Amino acid sequence: MLQITLRYIPFNNEVAFLQIKQTEVESVKPYLPIFYLHVYSSIFVLLAGFTQFNKRLVFNNSRLHRAIGYLYVITVLCFSAPSGIYIAFYANGGITAKIAFLTLGILWFGFTLKAILLAKQGKIVEHQNYMLRSFALASSAISLRFWKVILVYLFHPAPMDVYQLVAWLGWIPNLLIIERIIKNKQKI
Repeated sequence: MLQITLRYIPFNNEVAFLQIKQTEVESVKPYLPIFYLHVYSSIFVLLAGFTQFNKRLVFNNSRLHRAIGYLYVITVLCFSAPSGIYIAFYANGGITAKIAFLTLGILWFGFTLKAILLAKQGKIVEHQNYMLRSFALASSAISLRFWKVILVYLFHPAPMDVYQLVAWLGWIPNLLIIERIIKNKQKI
């Protein structure tokens, strides 16, 4: 993900994904800055999120855990999810992909907000479960690319067909896996 993000530094609207989004870049003034906001903020979300699964950090340094958690939450709620929701309206793949990305953005925002509210209420187990859900959705940036490679390699579908599929496959399996993990944790 870092390598993908670095392609957009310095600001260049003719690289990678933006090469196929020139209509939006040229005709929708806020598209490019909001796209960059999404790309740049999401890398911090992924890095902050991965650290939160380190048991030593969580249990031995609660202040650091809380600080990194707030970085994650603020970045998701103020930058990454809202910008993702905005660019969802311009997604390739027609209404199918737009609905997928819009749903992803709304759920991501909602799960993250619910997680922080639960933490403030002292409901730590529920907080952890919602943060798992939130990070499962944040990780869609990675899984979407994984699924794209698999689908293209195995089936060679048309580009827009791939985009419609990965728009959903990028996050639904992640969420199903996390729900299974949460359910298994409750049995213990």
